[in-house]
Amino acid sequence: MDFHQFLLQLTVVGAILAPVASQPKPGCSGSCGNLNIPFPFGTSPDCYLDDSFLITCNSTDYNPPKPFLWQSNLEILNLSLDGLMSVSSFVARDCFNKSGAIADFMASLTLSNFFISNTRNKFIAVGCDTVAVVEGSRGQNYATGCVSLCNGLDSVENGTCSGIGCCEISIPKEARDFTVSVASLKNHSQVLDFNPCSYAFVVEGDAFNFSTLDLKDLQSRETVPVVLDWAVGNQTCQEALANVSSYACKAMNSECYNASNGPDINECEVSQPCKVTCINLPGSFSCSCPKDYEGDGMKNGTGCHHDPQTRGSTVLAVGLGLSLGLLFLFLGSSWIYWILRKRKHMKLKEKFFQQNGGLMLQQQLSKHERSVETATIFTAEDLKKATNNYNESEVIGQGGFGTVYRGVLPDNRVVAIKKSKISDQNQIDQFINEVIVLAQINHRNVVKLLGCCLETEVPLLVYEFITNGTLSEHIHDEGRASFLTWEMRLKIAAETAEALAYLHSATSTPIIHRDIKTTNILLDDNYTAKVADFGASRLVPLDHSQLATLVQGTFGYLDPEYFHSSQLTEKSDVYSFGVVLAELLTGKKALSFDRPEKDRNLATYFISAMKEDRLFHILEHRILNEGKLEQIKEVAKLAKRCLRVKAEERPGMKEAAMELDGMRMKKQHPWEGVDLYPEEIEQLLNQNETSDGYNGGFGGGNVGSSTTSAGYDSMRDQMSVALDGGR
Repeated sequence: MDFHQFLLQLTVVGAILAPVASQPKPGCSGSCGNLNIPFPFGTSPDCYLDDSFLITCNSTDYNPPKPFLWQSNLEILNLSLDGLMSVSSFVARDCFNKSGAIADFMASLTLSNFFISNTRNKFIAVGCDTVAVVEGSRGQNYATGCVSLCNGLDSVENGTCSGIGCCEISIPKEARDFTVSVASLKNHSQVLDFNPCSYAFVVEGDAFNFSTLDLKDLQSRETVPVVLDWAVGNQTCQEALANVSSYACKAMNSECYNASNGPDINECEVSQPCKVTCINLPGSFSCSCPKDYEGDGMKNGTGCHHDPQTRGSTVLAVGLGLSLGLLFLFLGSSWIYWILRKRKHMKLKEKFFQQNGGLMLQQQLSKHERSVETATIFTAEDLKKATNNYNESEVIGQGGFGTVYRGVLPDNRVVAIKKSKISDQNQIDQFINEVIVLAQINHRNVVKLLGCCLETEVPLLVYEFITNGTLSEHIHDEGRASFLTWEMRLKIAAETAEALAYLHSATSTPIIHRDIKTTNILLDDNYTAKVADFGASRLVPLDHSQLATLVQGTFGYLDPEYFHSSQLTEKSDVYSFGVVLAELLTGKKALSFDRPEKDRNLATYFISAMKEDRLFHILEHRILNEGKLEQIKEVAKLAKRCLRVKAEERPGMKEAAMELDGMRMKKQHPWEGVDLYPEEIEQLLNQNETSDGYNGGFGGGNVGSSTTSAGYDSMRDQMSVALDGGR
């Protein structure tokens, strides 16, 4: 076996045309800028072997001209007739400053006719907080990578890439493309002063020698040289010689070499060396003999060795090698997959943080002299686990700006987690607005914000969990309403008024809630009121008394003056609070289509009843039994004032809160709590419970019989001193 036959068995396909002298084709340009261009390469028609050898000489954009591979941005740096070509490739980088990521670039190279030299190139990563991956195709996909870490320059050694400041690995054989990506584990936070970036690149081995200066100065280097293997045709020299008419090396002063990179030769098909079963191996082959085969294979031309011990050892070695190779391949692939997945997850969280207004939130908190540390920053994993992956069974409420889930944190705290509905920038502003508002509030009658999470597709807010549901549920649920005494109702009204008065006047910047309603007033186990849901709230600058805004709120509670003028003032909350008082007094919903058309709006219905001296016809029948008639009358008067159409005629929330507190503190009159007129009151209550017009305290307000009218008139006449019918 001569040397060329030996190369045929050990190397891969691709015959290289190697003229003794570097000569272009006659009549063709032999250079582009500083690069000599020999045949089979060329820059013009009929001057190159085929399109894969066409070189574009760009003299328009560069002086001197620069050569590029055809239909690519790969600048050719060097070209030799021993089957090697050097091109320029980009450096991948991931850079940070104290504020976070500032640059993140991947690098890639794709070839259709040449291979990336696995003997001349290396994959290198530089950095002290660096994870780098190179992936691509070699007939099938491949991926590999390395990690480079260090704590300081004193631990880094020049000229070595052992994993401290620099790491390197080989490029797989037969690769036609690569994509390089690089990431960090801790955003370079611990090494930022001397190593702000991670770098990764495929580079010609002799063209890069690592230095500690590269940890900081490599950012100025955008490209590195990469060596490609090129060849004429896809046959071995032996195969090409078999067909002399098409032999590429038949010209004078030319010689044929087998290429060192490309697809593996199947010797079993090319030379058919075995008369029995042939097994192709990388760079070689093996003949497999039947168990009952007799004879010397080397003598009879089968290539089969009869020695069963030798054959068994060979099979065992091959099997062991394949097993270990598969094991390392699996472990390496798993590691690379984990690194890529972690990097993707980190990038996704950064994207969501910015998308959900994280930067805006930081700026706004800074303006209001608050810091992000005032609330806990929860991880997406913590909240997903707390809500059992946001199971529908954990939903405890839904509002205009999101869904609220019950959750249990790892420390066993029960919380309410609001998953905001975000579909446009305006809704992101609403979410950030709620955080800003809640960050400034510290009041026992306002629900407490515990923290937030911005690293999910939709932002999340975490509140204290209020255990006893909403005021709306207690008013309108027949079972719960029976436990809601007048004293409780008055207490809830007073606490809600205190919370709103605090928002309007006691915070550093006045806050208008803009969506006060019974579903946004929560109750704890002691029936303490907690005002919630600040998604629609607005901060009022100190030099403004009103704001022009897009009208928002809930019909039935919405201030009519605000609705028509779009001018939002603190008195808009006062009107909504007046509806809440009417709801507490009557037990009726703020807007109901079960009532006659003229009475569907509770505010209108309530004012009408007051004017017509029909207050006791529309009151919740349970509170009449408690005999707190003087307090009921005073609260009804306050509600009527809050519901005035003109905002300037309404009281302020501070005034309303003081009046309600006064009612709670005021001693009852001697006659209160005593049934002075038991027959008339009993008649009125019985009629209220049976009248079609009243429907048990939840229907309309029309009286259905003359008996009821007489009973009511009798009671009104006898109590004219105490009550004036709500006027």
